[in-house]
Amino acid sequence: MSGASLTGRLLISKPSLPDPNFDGTITFLLEHGDDGALGVVINRPSELTIEDAFPLWASSAPEPSVVFAGGPVERSSMIVLGASSSEAGPLPLGLHSVDLDEGTPPRADGVDRVRVFAGYAGWGAGQLEAEIGHGAWWTAASSIDDVFVTEPAALWRAVMRREGGELRWFENYPADPTLN
Repeated sequence: MSGASLTGRLLISKPSLPDPNFDGTITFLLEHGDDGALGVVINRPSELTIEDAFPLWASSAPEPSVVFAGGPVERSSMIVLGASSSEAGPLPLGLHSVDLDEGTPPRADGVDRVRVFAGYAGWGAGQLEAEIGHGAWWTAASSIDDVFVTEPAALWRAVMRREGGELRWFENYPADPTLN
């Protein structure tokens, strides 16, 4: 890997990214190193509610209280990120990895809100760096509010506006620029 780790940063799909799995997405990178990268798409809610899938955790899931489509890899596996108001976790932004089969909230580590992702986004060694080099992604700083966003459909534009500069120009990029 050349350059600094992108762990904890956001990957913002550029409008030119040809992969429909990532069209209009914001991906939060949980890991990035010499062996590759792993993250979850944080702005693609599904229709499956937490109440239906994990009823014991429904009160800990902020709106929208649904399972998110975390990425195209292993869609049947779950990654659950939790935030605690009392204790920082070992993941970026002080997040915790939560096992939904391990008890019910509130937990001993104080996790008081969770976000559930089905699947994840993954890249092999050097793959993400090559995609960034070919202009598929922008990167940006992340915040805990991004991971627990209440209006996921508005996140892509909100991050573009917040970052400013070149990204601000794309804030209102149309879904189909040929119709403009």
